[in-house]
Amino acid sequence: MYPELFRIGDFPVNTYGVLLAAALLLALVVAAKLAAREGLTQARIYDLGLWTIIGGLVGSKLLMILTDDTVDVFSFDFLRSGGVYYGGLLGGFFALVLLVRFYKLPFWKVADAFAPGVALGQAIGRQGCFAAGCDWGKPTALPWGVRFSELGHENTGVPIYGADGSDLYLHPTQAYESFTMLAVFAILIYLHSRKNFDGQVLIAYGIIYALVRFTIEFFRDDPRGDFLGLTTMTGLSTSQLISLAVAAGAVALLILRLRQKRK
Repeated sequence: MYPELFRIGDFPVNTYGVLLAAALLLALVVAAKLAAREGLTQARIYDLGLWTIIGGLVGSKLLMILTDDTVDVFSFDFLRSGGVYYGGLLGGFFALVLLVRFYKLPFWKVADAFAPGVALGQAIGRQGCFAAGCDWGKPTALPWGVRFSELGHENTGVPIYGADGSDLYLHPTQAYESFTMLAVFAILIYLHSRKNFDGQVLIAYGIIYALVRFTIEFFRDDPRGDFLGLTTMTGLSTSQLISLAVAAGAVALLILRLRQKRK
């Protein structure tokens, strides 16, 4: 893969950083356009989006610290790392909840506008992970298995040789999630124009992504930490446990919204 696009002197311009920036920008643009359909002010959505991004960054770093005892919070690697996605998702969500209340905006309409943009941002952002070599998968003999570059190994520690010294091919779990979330983005855009109640798009995203992430985690092989020893106790990764909680929460919200709609 291609962890670096080019260098400016000795400073590398990383593919991951460029794609992450593009993901955040496009996610905001999509959210603003969908919010305009709901009669919301685009400028306010951009304002919300920027604060939500900050909340997401804080959340991703915090969950990274909680799940990995080896993290050095004062290192450059920690600063440039994307952190843990679920931490970012939850951090951004809670920031959105607080800001929507502060600005007195309709929460469900705003959330429905943001959900497709989040899915698109994931699709693009995971391509950045693919280019960098982070979040790698288990070894595979399948024809689409990927061998990462020496530079990827240096930057992220992605394994490139097997125990016998032969080239090692891995499940491209980053690409699995990227292409799946691109399809989810299309589904959510379609749903947004045909939804039966406010909140339906956000709830659909929560259920679908939780199922997608839970499944892909079985193919992941990078170290992901063990929050409070739950991974050791259950045999499931931290992200799988969060996926179960997110799916359950989304189903509960679905039931609540349907009851409110009937009333």
